[in-house]
This record gives sequence, structure tokens and C-alpha cells, in this order.
Amino acid sequence: MYFVYGIACLALLSVAHGKRVVENWDVTYVTSNRGLNQTAKRGISVNGKFPMPVVEATMGDTLVLNIHNSLDQPTTLHTHGMFQRNTTYYDGAAMTTECAIAPGTNFTYEINLEQSGTYWIHGHKNSQNFDGLRTPFVIKDPNDPYKSDGEYLLAVEDWWPVTFATTFAALTDVTGQSNPFADPPNMLINGAPTAPKLDFEPGKTYRIRLVSMMSLPLYEFAIDGHDLQIIEVDGEYTKPKTVKVVRLAPAQRVSVLVTAKASKKNNYHYHVTMFGDFLPPIPGVFPSMQNGTISYSANSPFVATGTIPSEIFDETTMQALSGAELVPDRGLYFNATSGFLPSGVNYESFNLVTYRDPITPSIFTALDGNLGLNPISYGPQTNAHVLKYGEVIEMLFWSATQLSHPLHLHGHTFQVIERGLINDTTSALKRRVPKGACPLKRDTVLVPTGEYVVVRFKADNPGVWLMHCHFDWHMALGLDMVFVEAPTEMRQRIKVPQSVIDQCRRQGFPTSGNVVGNNAYNYDNAPNLPHLLLDSPLSA
Repeated sequence: MYFVYGIACLALLSVAHGKRVVENWDVTYVTSNRGLNQTAKRGISVNGKFPMPVVEATMGDTLVLNIHNSLDQPTTLHTHGMFQRNTTYYDGAAMTTECAIAPGTNFTYEINLEQSGTYWIHGHKNSQNFDGLRTPFVIKDPNDPYKSDGEYLLAVEDWWPVTFATTFAALTDVTGQSNPFADPPNMLINGAPTAPKLDFEPGKTYRIRLVSMMSLPLYEFAIDGHDLQIIEVDGEYTKPKTVKVVRLAPAQRVSVLVTAKASKKNNYHYHVTMFGDFLPPIPGVFPSMQNGTISYSANSPFVATGTIPSEIFDETTMQALSGAELVPDRGLYFNATSGFLPSGVNYESFNLVTYRDPITPSIFTALDGNLGLNPISYGPQTNAHVLKYGEVIEMLFWSATQLSHPLHLHGHTFQVIERGLINDTTSALKRRVPKGACPLKRDTVLVPTGEYVVVRFKADNPGVWLMHCHFDWHMALGLDMVFVEAPTEMRQRIKVPQSVIDQCRRQGFPTSGNVVGNNAYNYDNAPNLPHLLLDSPLSA
């Protein structure tokens, strides 16, 4: 169930500081159509029902996730946006930071909440996020600089009538006869097929937390006759910016403040639009809209809806609440592109390297002496980059395919510095953060087709961190890579719990050595694919 918070509840949460927030979850299969007019499928949730419970805590608490895996396949849970300082082994990135939780076994994540803001928790193994293993995660800040009189949460997800296994088979079908859009999704808001009513009282200010739990489409949020003041992006406070509409890509979160009208004489509609200009139009699906109610009085008429606004979310026009622009020590270039194996299967890649899980989880290789300093140790398909402690990394992302890419970096937020078009030789359409500004920080940035984005982050969080596209399709097709951050400092600060080691051992995975568990430069049987045959630029 999704909740509304008033002043009294906010005050209560602010004093309940430093507690242990315990969730006991049995990860199970649940067959459902989620109340939609579409075929029921076998999805994945917890405790035998949809939706998953929303997780709520306060900054300074400890989140304890007690997990039992009742599936017939391994599972993990990723607390998306958490930095996991010195606890990279609880990040949930299977075969990067840990082994997955074996079927029929138990595992506990214990996470110190040193951040506040709007996050979510989702499956990070076998694309279980696509099949429903996802829920919002809200961490309150007792010293929140932005006060409100009440709060709403709107989490939006796409629900497909087929499992990810069916979709992946269509994506990798070399005959060209399969269409992954043959069974398109519908939209759920707060786990339901209809938009909830939001009650406003005249003159009060409400915080609305927007969460995208989409696996593929984008969505936009707007309210007739009301401005939206952005105050938080991906868990980071921003300087206020007033807009008419907010656009979110998969995995992104935004909080807005909305000031109610001075009287109860009218009610209004709000609009949640699911779309994707990179997706084939399907009547009633792409795009599609849910209209909700902003209710001032049960007896008041609605103001007629006019043109519903739509616009890109341009981070370069916004600023973080604090933090100067980072000066890069070195730059890395990542071309998010697609290509073909000789078999004809189309895969995604960074710089034509398609990711495959190592046999030894990368965290153990990083902690294994001098092996961890050498990118080769992590295997050819892990696409690992070793970072020095404290260096500032500038990344240039380029999308050379006909699909956009919401790129997410675990363990960090990054500053968004610049956006532009790849073929804009005059730089007339380049958008850059002004000199002297505080660049906006976020953990997931959308790179539209034919565009580039420049971001920067400081390597001050020793650990092993996955970076990947948050389209579930693309992640499964290999658009992933790994940062091994400060392996020397990792060995000084990080001690992997026995529970993590036990999960690996019961599944037969090494807990030391290189990609295949060897202690020498012997990589026989390492996951390895031939180089992709480059597809034509701006191809699907």
C-alpha cells in the first residue's frame, strides 16, 4: 500500500532516528494480470502478493532485509541509489559484488542509511525487475531544507503480459520472425491500473515523490493549472526550479513541491503519460495516459484540461543545492552501441564489449592482492576499469543506436556537465552547465539516440560498482561494465561477511583469484565472446 504523510506523521518520523527497519521478505512467484485488461503472467514479488510493500525509513536508520528465496532460480535485491560505503557486498549486483541468493536459502542485507531522498529496491538477477520484483524506498531527512504540509508518492511501472524469458527469446531470435512488442505493456501507478486521488487543502504545500520503476518506457507527470517546483533528483537536493511537466526515464526519481490553490472552488486533473519516442507507436499503449484527480472538494467542478505539456528533462538548466563543478583527472569514453555475433544475434555493448558475468565475483578478485590492480584479472567480458582512490573521472556517453539509454552508476551520483548532438559540428545545440554553477547530481542519466552526455564523479567510495543501461532489455543484452574503485583501499576497509562467502560456496563459485578463480595469469574457460560485428550507425 502507498501512503500519504501529513505534518504529524513527518514530525513523528523525525524523532524516530537510528532505529532498525526490518523487512521480512519471501521472494515468490505470483501469477496475476495486476488488475489490467491483459493476460495474466507469472511474475515475481514478495510474500505471495502484488504490489511489494513500500519501504520507509529515516536517515541514520539501518535497513535490514531478511530474504528467503522461494524461486527456482537465484535472486538478489539492489537498493538503487545507496552508496553502500564499505558494504559494497550488499549492493545486490550478482557476480559483481556478491553471489546471488540460491533457491531455497536465506540471506540478510544490512544497510546503514547515510542518505535521504527518494529511491527504490529491485531485483538485480535474471531481469527479475521486469517481472515485478520492485518497490519504492523513501528515506526521510529530519533536517530536510524543503518543508511541506503533506506528501504523496507516485510510483509508475510498465506491466508486460509475458515474462522476461519470453521477451529475451524474441530479442535474440535470429530468424527475424519474433516481435518483442507483440504483447505490449500497460501502466500501473502505485501498483494499481488507475491513478489515485490526491487530496489538496487550499494554501498548503505538498511534496510529490515521483519514481520510475519502468523497465523500458519513459513517463511524464503534469497537473492542470499548477506549477511543479523540482527540489530533489535521484536522492540529491536541488536548487528549486519551476516547471510545468517532469519527464523520467527508467530508474530516475524526482520530488516536486506543489502549492495548492487558495480556494476549493475547482478540482483539477493530473496526467501520467507513458511513452517513448524510440518505441514503435501502438494505439493505447505507446503513448498512453492515466488521468488522476487533484481533489479540493467532492462538490467542486473540474477545470477543463487544455494542452498537456511535454518537454525533455535538461539537467544542464538545473543546479545542485551545493557542490562545485569537479575538475577531471582523466576521461573515459563509452559508446553505447549494438552489434552482431557471427550467429546473427544482436547484442548491446559499451565500446563493442558485451558484458558477461565472471565466474569469480569481481569483489573477490579486487580483494586478492595484486590481481585486483590489473583490469585483465576480471576477464574480457567484464569490461573492468580500475580507478585510483580520489581521482575525478569524466565520462562521455554516446548513444549510437535508435534506442535511448538510461545509464546508471552504482555506488555514486555524478555531475551532469554537458549535453549535445553527436553530429552538431557547430556546437549550436550544445547545452553546458554555466561556469561557477553547482552541477546537478544524479545516479541515472538518459542518453537519447544520436546524443552525447558528459558526466563527472569522484572515485572516493572504494568498492566494485556496476554501470549499466536501465532498460532491462539492454542490460540483459550486455550493456554493462564494471568499475573497480581503489582496490588497495578496498583491502584496508572491506571485509566480506561469511554469509556472502557461504552463498558463493554453496553454488560452486570461487571466492578468490581472477575471473575463473586462478591465482596466476591463467584465464582458461573465462566467459569470452568474439568481437561484435559493428552494426550501422543509428541502427536498432
